[in-house]
Amino acid sequence: MFTQEQQTQKLELSKYYFKCSLTDVSLKDADPLRELIRYHEWRYYILNDPIISDFEYDQLYKLLEKIESEFPNNVPEDSPTQRVSSDTTSDFPSVDHLTPMLSLANSYDEDDLLEFDKSIKRLLEINPEEALEYCVEPKFDGGTVALVYENNKMLRGATRGNGAKGEDITLNMKALKSIPLQAQFSKFDMSKVELRGEALIRKDVFAKLNQQREDDGLSLFANPRNAATGGLRMKNPAETAARGLEVFFYQLGYAADQDGNDSLNGIKTHHESIAMLGSLGFKIPEENKLCTGISAVMKYVHQWAQKRDNYPYEIDGMVIKLNDKELQDRCGYTSHHPRWAIAYKFQAKQATSKLLDVEYQVGKIGSVTPVAKIEPVQLAGVTVSSISLHNEEFIKSKDLRIGDTVLVERAGDVIPYIVKSMADLRTGNEKVIEYPTNCPSCNTELVKQEGEAAWRCPNYLCKAQVLQRLIFHAGKEAMDIEGMGQSIIERLYELGWVKDISDFYQLDYEAFAQLEGFGVKSAENLRKSVIKAKLNPIHRLLHSLSIHHLGKRSSKLLAEHLEDVRDLKNWSTEQYLAIKDIGPTVTESVQSYFNNSLNVLLLDKMASLGVNMKALDEDLPKKLAEGLPLSGQTILFTGTLSTLGRKEAEKLAENAGAKNLSAVSSQLNILVAGESAGSKLVKAKKLGTVNILTEQEFLTLINP
Repeated sequence: MFTQEQQTQKLELSKYYFKCSLTDVSLKDADPLRELIRYHEWRYYILNDPIISDFEYDQLYKLLEKIESEFPNNVPEDSPTQRVSSDTTSDFPSVDHLTPMLSLANSYDEDDLLEFDKSIKRLLEINPEEALEYCVEPKFDGGTVALVYENNKMLRGATRGNGAKGEDITLNMKALKSIPLQAQFSKFDMSKVELRGEALIRKDVFAKLNQQREDDGLSLFANPRNAATGGLRMKNPAETAARGLEVFFYQLGYAADQDGNDSLNGIKTHHESIAMLGSLGFKIPEENKLCTGISAVMKYVHQWAQKRDNYPYEIDGMVIKLNDKELQDRCGYTSHHPRWAIAYKFQAKQATSKLLDVEYQVGKIGSVTPVAKIEPVQLAGVTVSSISLHNEEFIKSKDLRIGDTVLVERAGDVIPYIVKSMADLRTGNEKVIEYPTNCPSCNTELVKQEGEAAWRCPNYLCKAQVLQRLIFHAGKEAMDIEGMGQSIIERLYELGWVKDISDFYQLDYEAFAQLEGFGVKSAENLRKSVIKAKLNPIHRLLHSLSIHHLGKRSSKLLAEHLEDVRDLKNWSTEQYLAIKDIGPTVTESVQSYFNNSLNVLLLDKMASLGVNMKALDEDLPKKLAEGLPLSGQTILFTGTLSTLGRKEAEKLAENAGAKNLSAVSSQLNILVAGESAGSKLVKAKKLGTVNILTEQEFLTLINP
């Protein structure tokens, strides 16, 4: 075991090596790197609680490989590069694998794939211009297992272990319904086989699992892989099954006939062997694809890099395997990996960092949002240094403290998220985060409304709120004043030129042209943008007013029933509630706004400056012609569409008479499923009442 101080030292040493390039390390770094890699392997494989990401681990591994390649006579037999990482514990008996389970060489860019292709051709002594056939399949991010079948019956299940030996988890494997207890290998003259697979937890199942753990007051799993690998070693097989584990099989590692001789019975390719497993009832990666030539491989892996987040299981890359088994045998193996296969790793979605500070931002309706300032880290190609902590409850639920080492995630090119803090790395110097009681901008005492998680500043004239309302009003989602970006608004606000939203429509463009960094052309372009914004439909104007709870959709619903925006000052509660989907909360907020005479005077002033207050055709309900192909239908799009953007598809559906929904329910009529459609497709199939269409079928339906 390692003390807390030792663990902190190892994390700091890791950070030092993360910053090193391949030319920065020498022989003196070899032993510290080996010890460091062994430590992280122990965290990853034994504790299932890593404190660095896979990408960061690969960086350390590559540094050690570089040193050992330059000093081959100084490589000890127990170096991490000379064996496969061990996950064996004393909880389960150890068993021998029939054939070694090796790791894969990793690549992160096209150059690595090109070199991989060239190295195979050099090994095989074939024409460099010849296009080899590769099988490309998802690289699942779960727990690796090996299953042995003898005389058609499942004999044994084991973890990967050190590649030669693994832990016997047979009873746990038998508890999983995705694993056949019998399979007719005898049809292929195979008496004894060993299969390699990956135990996974589907993303939606993982979300429910973590929600249940949160409800039970238990610590959350960092990711589905941790939950899956831990599930493999549960003492009670029923608990393994309860995790929702599934096993995908991706390799036929060993096959022998009754006499113990190798027996593939005419199977000449990897692709054929996987198809055979599928025919016998095993769960296989249906997304595997045969690609001729390395260019086709690169195209396919890049496609998957774009859609990985829509896939129902976690994958961290794609595996490229030479398809021909005879050519595989000719290529052979190193002590670490097969020479005929490589893993193309996607950009990291998780990394560790340090929580340096928490700042508090005041929004347009006064909500005070805590923002974590962390040591900058690279996630999915972006440097992340600030992360929203949402609210006080989020901070408490994660037990976050200033100085904590935290696990950060950025999935699907969305806003970064703190998964958890590393409590066991605390030194005692960490500080509990004290949520402010007063507004950080105007010092007004904060309030929290019943049923809301956010603390808010009730001072409507708070400088921070005013500025945020100005920024929102001019933004794309509201009045869309092109050229009026945040930095310009902040500058105009500080100059006193823009104090409220009406000032956007009475700017002195001659004075604006004199500002540093601008000119006559910039001023003229801005003038045209403001004129255009004045003519916006009133649903945009309503949305731009930053009325609490009044979003884009509710603004459109109200606009459909108005002649003039200012009519709302005379509306009764019954008029609001008579509109479908306008509830008491929105009603109360809008009434509060229009009951304030200052707000009505502001709108009158804007009207006098030429801002449209009257309903336009775009505001009115669409009068759909009879006989539209989707009249009266509800529709939902899921997965990746190949020819349409999501908003474009929804617009087409709307024009065809359909109403777009955001979730699968009994009210849904049509689901259009693109590539890698996930849980929504599964749920729709279970309902049995939803018409499921492909993208092309949808296009044909609306354009008969």
